[in-house]
Amino acid sequence: MKITANTIRYAIAALLAASALLALTAPAHDIPADVKVQMFVKPAGERLQLLLRVPMQAMQDVDFPRRGLGVLDLARAEPALRAAAMLWFADNIEIHEADKRIGPPKLIEVRASLPSDRSFTTFEDAFAHVTGAPLPPAMDFIWSQGLLDVLFEYPIQSDRAEFSINPALARLGQRVVTSLRYLPPDNEVRAYEIHGNPGLVRLDPRWYQAAARFVVDGFKHILDGTDHLLFILCLVIPFRRIAPLVLIVTAFTIAHSITLIASAFGFAPDALWFPPLVETLIAVSIVYMAIENIIGSNVTRRWMIAFGFGLIHGFGFSFALRDTLQFAGSHLLTSLLSFNLGVELGQLAVLLVLVPALGFLFRYVVAERIGIIVLSVLVAHTGWHWMLERADALMQFPWPAMDAAAFAALLRWVLAAVILAAIVWAMNVALQTWQRRRDRTGGMRRFDQ
Repeated sequence: MKITANTIRYAIAALLAASALLALTAPAHDIPADVKVQMFVKPAGERLQLLLRVPMQAMQDVDFPRRGLGVLDLARAEPALRAAAMLWFADNIEIHEADKRIGPPKLIEVRASLPSDRSFTTFEDAFAHVTGAPLPPAMDFIWSQGLLDVLFEYPIQSDRAEFSINPALARLGQRVVTSLRYLPPDNEVRAYEIHGNPGLVRLDPRWYQAAARFVVDGFKHILDGTDHLLFILCLVIPFRRIAPLVLIVTAFTIAHSITLIASAFGFAPDALWFPPLVETLIAVSIVYMAIENIIGSNVTRRWMIAFGFGLIHGFGFSFALRDTLQFAGSHLLTSLLSFNLGVELGQLAVLLVLVPALGFLFRYVVAERIGIIVLSVLVAHTGWHWMLERADALMQFPWPAMDAAAFAALLRWVLAAVILAAIVWAMNVALQTWQRRRDRTGGMRRFDQ
């Protein structure tokens, strides 16, 4: 048979195609979508004990010894289990005592556990399980469904020191949630739910440490919240002089501070329909403010509307704060006020950019009235779509049954609304009285001159 150049090219092409097909059909180890890590941290005497439980399937780089298809060879598994514990956790979990990293940890015990095991409900049960008898070597243990339990010990100076932890475990899966329970010597268990790599988490923060964290969180939240930024834009478009802006922004600040603090102390409804209701009303506030900019407004009406909608936006801020309050330690009120301060600093930063930008736009690019209408129409268009989408999501929740408890809660909220309305009315009367006196005083001075 004569071998030609075309024959060689066809053979090479066939080999490449076969290689590609084998690569596509070869089994791959997928990263788990959701991984739940359970962790206990307990300082005692001159050592700190770290107990954790992780799904074995999440540790992709470990070659566990097997017998048969997918069955872990428990008789030969301990060296691989220890290697997995050191590879994935010894360096990726940092423990700090008084801002100084401690370690390296000493690996005390490892255990392969069944998915049905419930010993990690308390520290005592988890400790007894990890230090107890291992599973029988002859058991058919499916490794991809099993759990790895690990006990580390760290040397510490005092169990009364301030401890921090940085669990960098995001590589375990696409979405990693760490359920951490801290057991200080006073036996007051503190629970944390940590997502991904949170950075350094202070388990017992000082007041200034909690305040610094929440100021940053509040500042970031207002800059990341597109709906809040659009509402602020609508507030300042028609009023760019300092005096009206101070009154309007102050009213908005006081209002959202009231509902933010009230929600954090448990006075807001905890029903599933409440967050989508608030999000829908926030979109309504954007549309309303944009429409009012188009038809015209005045300072008196604007600050009262800003106060009313600020109450709604405060609940929106509280939803963002809900997951981070766990890091406040015993400084709840300090953390709330600090978060609110961060929000105000973020609003101030936005105003420092918006006011000069709008002034430049209306002076050199477009006439002021036309510019206000165009910007407000664009904002209203965006807010309208948000309102429809969020209202559709809200309608998926059943309306609450009007029983005695729901009726009593409704009466409390109506009473609170009436009180706030009375306060706003009194403030408006006082403001108008002050304004009239100032106008009369100014007129008399001009007459004397």
